[in-house]
Amino acid sequence: MTAEGKIILIRQERIPIRTAIWEMPAGQIDEAGDLDLSAIEAVALRELREETGFELAKGGELISLGDYFTSPGFTDERGYFFLARAVQPSAEGRTNDGSESILDCRAFSAQELGRMIDTNEIRDANTLGLFARLAARGLLSLGCA
Repeated sequence: MTAEGKIILIRQERIPIRTAIWEMPAGQIDEAGDLDLSAIEAVALRELREETGFELAKGGELISLGDYFTSPGFTDERGYFFLARAVQPSAEGRTNDGSESILDCRAFSAQELGRMIDTNEIRDANTLGLFARLAARGLLSLGCA
């Protein structure tokens, strides 16, 4: 989240669904086994910087929003939600690896996000889950009627 309260999303080509979608930045934890919260936070900040080119501003905070099961029907894999606020462009810019097809990155207002969810433009479960968690905690009002 920027200092102005906008949320940074990436537009990424997703081959299995044959389209590009707006979604939250996300990544995988390369280390195996149980990790403490500080290691998971480090991965979250790395993915933010690599995929969006943004980083925590001086005095910014990383807020843990809990975990969730990514696909409980066939795996015990967990994802972790975080809110990084306030963020600013990093000096290095985006550094995503060649396996990602990130086409765009930009900041959206809460009202834009509400409209995008309502019109099915945002439709991946992880991003929808993050917005639900942010709204439930009073950290984001999507401006929906």
